[in-house]
Amino acid sequence: MTFTIPPRLHLACLPTPIQKLERLSQYLDGPTIYMKRDDLTGLGLSGNKIRKLEFVIQEALQQKCDTLITTGGLGSNHARATAVAARQLGLHPYLVLRGKPDPAPDGNFLLDALLNAEIKLISREEYRHRDEIMQEVAEQLKDQGKKSYIIPEGASNEIGAWGYFEAAGEIKEQIGKGGYRKFDAILLPVGSGGTQAGLLLGAEYYGLDIPVYGINVCDDEAYFVARINQIIDAFAERYAYPKELPKDKIQIIDGYVGEGYALSREEELEVIKLVAGLEGIFLDPVYTGKTMHGLIEQIKKGQFTKGMNLLFIHTGGIFGLFPKRQIFMGGPDSGEFYQG
Repeated sequence: MTFTIPPRLHLACLPTPIQKLERLSQYLDGPTIYMKRDDLTGLGLSGNKIRKLEFVIQEALQQKCDTLITTGGLGSNHARATAVAARQLGLHPYLVLRGKPDPAPDGNFLLDALLNAEIKLISREEYRHRDEIMQEVAEQLKDQGKKSYIIPEGASNEIGAWGYFEAAGEIKEQIGKGGYRKFDAILLPVGSGGTQAGLLLGAEYYGLDIPVYGINVCDDEAYFVARINQIIDAFAERYAYPKELPKDKIQIIDGYVGEGYALSREEELEVIKLVAGLEGIFLDPVYTGKTMHGLIEQIKKGQFTKGMNLLFIHTGGIFGLFPKRQIFMGGPDSGEFYQG
């Protein structure tokens, strides 16, 4: 079997720019931080998920599917991006979301409603069986004459990994054309593992010899090492990956989950305000805010030092700010809107 990059859709605004965070770097008095602006992949499609979905939904179209089923929390960026892409392509989005009915939808959930996505709300306990529930939904829709394609949480599987496989090639090309000194490290949020898996595979293939550090926003290092290994193995088996598998290059910086997934600490909120105030860039409280907080703490500990160049992958999430407005005003944070 020959290693061939599969066909993809072209929905995202690519390539996304690399921006030097000059004022933040000066403020921290440490390494020079650059940002890969994957929050600029589109408006409704903003964030990292659309890179994965370009490959995943292409396969759905090849299989003549008319419905996309996926899952996530009530405020899921992935679910919103899937629904937007579905509507752009004339497909029907069906979202299995963990959360409670909300009389005043907000953030991504509001956009899901505007997109007229079909939504099934499930409990936290039911969410543990989300894959089985999506399969049941597909069977029900089949009885209605629909052909469904099931997309896993975060589009984090071997097909979705192609999104950041190709992003690695994009970064390498930008380094060459932009005159950047080679980056000493790439850092990104890790919530389901697919982005880091794809980036590692692509970096190995394209010769992007830069360490990739994931900062997990949920679970722990052991979980994500195992999960990323699973995706790498599935990718290699399905596509006959011709390079050495980058399993020994999986690096997770653990310890910054804080209060838990989608729950914010004061210091994380202060980082979001800091970056907005210095650079005019909005991080989100679930992924990039926690990750940037982790990076800053690592700089304080001397892990990344003056003279180094770092590339931070901004994975999007701006719509996640609005349901959290109360915590920026000193109110409580239940995290209920996001759990999933």
